[in-house]
Amino acid sequence: MGTKLFLQYPKCSTCQKATKWLKQNNVSVESRDITTDNPTKTELAAWIKKSGLPIAKFFNTSGRIYKEENLKEKVKSASESELIDILASNGMVVKRPLMIGNDFVLVGFNEEEWSERLK
Repeated sequence: MGTKLFLQYPKCSTCQKATKWLKQNNVSVESRDITTDNPTKTELAAWIKKSGLPIAKFFNTSGRIYKEENLKEKVKSASESELIDILASNGMVVKRPLMIGNDFVLVGFNEEEWSERLK
């Protein structure tokens, strides 16, 4: 089933839970720190399309930058291209963890959803 890409921020408690879950379930992934190796516009556009989710689901709504830059309003009015530019500009703006497989994209850590897709 190909290598799965796991984008995470090591200091994020949810990412730490996801990492622990991956180890406990023997799921091998290629791990990438979203803060030092931010997703590109091309990657984000492909993942958003593959996920079938609205682009708003890819924003870290509890993050400092989201609040400081009032991204809640921008997400409502900006074009998809503008929003992808914002997401690609800083890994801390992107909801994490992200799990990218050949035919799926999981946004955030939901143990039930991850069990269905990864076990």
